[in-house]
Amino acid sequence: MDKTVRVQVAKRVMVHRFQKEVLRHKVYMAHDEMENCNNGDVVRIEHCRKLSRHKSFAVAEVIKPARSWTDPETGIVHR
Repeated sequence: MDKTVRVQVAKRVMVHRFQKEVLRHKVYMAHDEMENCNNGDVVRIEHCRKLSRHKSFAVAEVIKPARSWTDPETGIVHR
């Protein structure tokens, strides 16, 4: 899908039965108009009108880009 990113949001919840904190994940599909998001970026999403069956969020900003490194042998930049 063009101009679509998959955003995973994590939150900590308490399981009262075991008195432990666990990490739960929720996945949202968000619209990325400029296609400037890459794998591993930390982004802020905001609610917008429903754009498709699964998309009702849009990427507001890239907070922290993913780390990248260059392979010294080939010169290819990896994200």
